Amino acid sequence: MSDSSSRQVTSGVRQLLIEADSAGQRLDNYLLKVLKGVPKTRIYRGLRKGEFRINKGRVKADYRLAEGDVLRVPPLHQPEPGAAPVIPGFWAGAIQDRIVYEDPGLLVINKPSGLAVHGGSGLNFGLIECLRQLRPQDRYLELVHRLDRDTSGLILVARKPAILRELHRQLRGDGVDKRYLALVAGRWPKERRIVEAPLQKNIVQSGERMVKVAKEGRASITGFAALEQFPEATLVEARPHTGRTHQIRVHAQFAGHPILGDDKYMDDATRALARRLGVKRLFLHARALSFTLPDQPRLQLEAPLEPELELILQNMRN
Repeated sequence: MSDSSSRQVTSGVRQLLIEADSAGQRLDNYLLKVLKGVPKTRIYRGLRKGEFRINKGRVKADYRLAEGDVLRVPPLHQPEPGAAPVIPGFWAGAIQDRIVYEDPGLLVINKPSGLAVHGGSGLNFGLIECLRQLRPQDRYLELVHRLDRDTSGLILVARKPAILRELHRQLRGDGVDKRYLALVAGRWPKERRIVEAPLQKNIVQSGERMVKVAKEGRASITGFAALEQFPEATLVEARPHTGRTHQIRVHAQFAGHPILGDDKYMDDATRALARRLGVKRLFLHARALSFTLPDQPRLQLEAPLEPELELILQNMRN
């Protein structure tokens, strides 16, 4: 008899009524949450082909759900629910020690490098799955935004639907101020403070997700400020004004100063420089977040550079 966890169940066409708790979410994020086990590529292919419809009409992946919307879900092969992934003790302990802020509606985590924010693409678990196992008393835990797997630093996790909707509202405007530290190749010009270049996602043949600057891409703006100059590199602060995938990384590359340790986007010269300086991971860290919660003063949070990144700077200073 085959293992029951490997069996597939096929759902016919379903009509899902969007409730208040899901209002304001992007359609693709909602589908990834409710269609557990369906490959991400299958969901996005269905979105491109118009198989998922809202109120009988075609919509894009970034459509924001509204209470009362009727979502058509096509027939899909979906794995039967199995046991939750076992979270290694290393990650469980690391995450517990990295909660930097907590209130009844929100958690803020200083995410370590090497941990994805959610399972998928061959990963059984990520930060959100770890949190759900660590904190079973929390009936609602949802990522407010994302960080790349190899990026460390501050990330928001909502504990209430109302907080998720409010922070998404602020993210769509300019209510959330996000600041990153990055070590880039070469001497970043002090006068270059804005990189504005449209970004387009591109899935290469291997299945790896890449992003490129393209005129048909989505408008994207990142502010940069040179903080400390070294002979071969510059420590910069990056402030994304839009929230595109890999935005800081691709804008730094486009400006001619790839981020050290960025295996996706650095060239051979930058790769050699990273080896000389001892950079063994993406040197990108979400160091500061500022935002407002209902009926509270503006909250400002910071996370210091990871020790392995700080050591690289200290060695260059010496």
